[in-house]
Amino acid sequence: MPADPAARQRQLGRLRRIEGQLRGLQRMLEQDRPCAELLTQMASVHEALRAVARELIRGHLKRAKGEALADEAIELIKKYSL
Repeated sequence: MPADPAARQRQLGRLRRIEGQLRGLQRMLEQDRPCAELLTQMASVHEALRAVARELIRGHLKRAKGEALADEAIELIKKYSL
């Protein structure tokens, strides 16, 4: 079963915002901003990506069926530290 179109649009929007955050990080580095500011922004990007990953997994699990579902979820979480 394909992904929910509304969820896909929401995820694309989040990824576009993350893309903007990454461009901002590049500018910050070019401007020689303090390390602490860069690390703060990097942590924000990292958490934003994790949020998208969790939403993707949530959608996948809602659509998935079968006995191996719990094992698959645990492996995905373990593998990607979500």
